[in-house]
Amino acid sequence: MDQICVVTTVVDARSVADVLAAAAVTGRLAACAQVGGQVDSTYWWRSGVDTSTEWSVQFKTAPDRLAALVDQIRASHPYEVPEILVSRVESGDPGYATWVHEHTRP
Repeated sequence: MDQICVVTTVVDARSVADVLAAAAVTGRLAACAQVGGQVDSTYWWRSGVDTSTEWSVQFKTAPDRLAALVDQIRASHPYEVPEILVSRVESGDPGYATWVHEHTRP
């Protein structure tokens, strides 16, 4: 089985999530991106507890495209300190891993 990378972030508006997803796929940095529904987040920020509604974006990419994808997300992200989580996972289907690799070629 081949390894792929899953990168997850959250943003404060659905339109921003859609732009991040489209830019990554169009730029061949991710083979696909999924925008998840609203989630309520509670977190520490500037010495206090804050709560906001956010949308998640999950990107699937090849390991050799990971750094460029993370750089693009960071540069385009509206947050001062963006959540960018990376997981390296084994694909349960070698065909899917091949598809991710093929569709992340510049």
